[in-house]
Amino acid sequence: MMPREVRQYYSHGDGVFDRSQFKQIGSHVVFEAGVLVFHPETISLGENLYIGHGAMLKGYYNSRMEIGDNTWIGQMAFLHSGGGLFIGRDVGIGPAVKILTSRHAEEGAETPILQSRIETAPVIIEDDCDLGVGCIILPGVTVGRGTQVGAGAVVSRSTPAYSVVAGVPARVLRLRPGAPSV
Repeated sequence: MMPREVRQYYSHGDGVFDRSQFKQIGSHVVFEAGVLVFHPETISLGENLYIGHGAMLKGYYNSRMEIGDNTWIGQMAFLHSGGGLFIGRDVGIGPAVKILTSRHAEEGAETPILQSRIETAPVIIEDDCDLGVGCIILPGVTVGRGTQVGAGAVVSRSTPAYSVVAGVPARVLRLRPGAPSV
């Protein structure tokens, strides 16, 4: 049996930030108590944003996070940008939503999962979407414009514009009433 690699762990910091550290920050951005931000120098925030209590914006040194105007992020949301995260305008992100842009690669049983390579893929949330309470968006997904994601859904595949998706894994239930042809 091969000896296991011993990884050195280190802190990513305390998540405390000030507005001057962001790559870009618009006016009327509200940070409620307990919001944590990592690598704010890689994060661009639009105008008129709300970021709820205890939310975490997990920027990464080698990627970007962009959040468009008029977006609402609920308490305890976790937004991860290791693979890049791009959120459009007029988006609602419910409490406890998780958006993930990385995962451990499958390398076989001989490699402990924690020691496997990290794979990244961007997530794109297009304009006018609503992500229900506690849903999870997995790496590589594009949530199409105007999509409504049900509470607790796990979105593992990209969604068509103006769709309503729910379930584990999420599936398209229908198109929203009056949805334009795309």
